[in-house]
Amino acid sequence: MLKYVYLAATFSWLLLLQACGQSNSGAYDVMLRGLYKNTVPQISAEALKQKLQENPDVVLLDTRSNSEYAVSHLKDARFINFEEFDISRLDTISKNTPIVLYCSVGARSEQIGEKLLKAGYTEVYNLYGGIFKWVNEGNPVYSTKGKTKKVHAYSRSWGIWLQKGEKVYGTE
Repeated sequence: MLKYVYLAATFSWLLLLQACGQSNSGAYDVMLRGLYKNTVPQISAEALKQKLQENPDVVLLDTRSNSEYAVSHLKDARFINFEEFDISRLDTISKNTPIVLYCSVGARSEQIGEKLLKAGYTEVYNLYGGIFKWVNEGNPVYSTKGKTKKVHAYSRSWGIWLQKGEKVYGTE
């Protein structure tokens, strides 16, 4: 309970900083520290780019909703849907395959990562800061039509953390 009070107070304070025009990079990190349980190893956007160059077998799993995934996702990411996650859909992936999960900020993907680790997957990572941090650092996202600037911002309150790209709310 105390963690939720801390998170709410931190979030409110960070909203105030955002309203005052302060950079939110440090604020975003503070918010993430309060949100993550640190049960799944994290990987930075920079480390993920390097890992993808070195190993074409890395599997990217997008844990967001279908409407979020449809707007944009990381290149070659597979949609697995947080709300309807079924681990049996991953039976074709070897337990030793490197897997990187992501969502908007990394909370939903951390939960799916916990399930994968419990099921015996050995190399599971959560993208630190999610797709928001990925885009904020200038990395590309894609839709079915190719590269896009659009990013589903989840909600207006969470959308404050998305500093680059064209924010989309709802479905398009």
